[in-house]
Amino acid sequence: MFSYIWPLALIVLSNVVYQICTKSVPENLNTFASLVVTYAIATVSSLALFLILGKNTSLTGELSKINIASILLGFSVVGLETGFVYAYKAGWPISTLQIVQAAILAIILIFVGFFAYKENMAWNKLVGIIVCLVGLALINMN
Repeated sequence: MFSYIWPLALIVLSNVVYQICTKSVPENLNTFASLVVTYAIATVSSLALFLILGKNTSLTGELSKINIASILLGFSVVGLETGFVYAYKAGWPISTLQIVQAAILAIILIFVGFFAYKENMAWNKLVGIIVCLVGLALINMN
């Protein structure tokens, strides 16, 4: 059970810190200068974790296994970071942005799972879509 829960806890904790830090990027700071520092830290941290947890595997050997997914993931992470920084600079509240994007993402991923990965489209997922849409309407009411 722990192996199922700890990644979720790490995601939630990291996302809370991520949202707070992203909201705290100074408005007068160039977004991409901020991202250079962010990814320099991420690169050093990833390399250190690879060396510590890599179980005597070769970095060059592992890099030779890279496919297009890792490359596209890099671009998508830059897109996420850029989008969040600019959204916060545009005035999105920290209490709303994450919820709105997560609800929209959940709806899209239900359909991606169904069409691309042949996941089950059960009634509870359809109800979940409706709940997400109602939630989006409620959270964006003024």
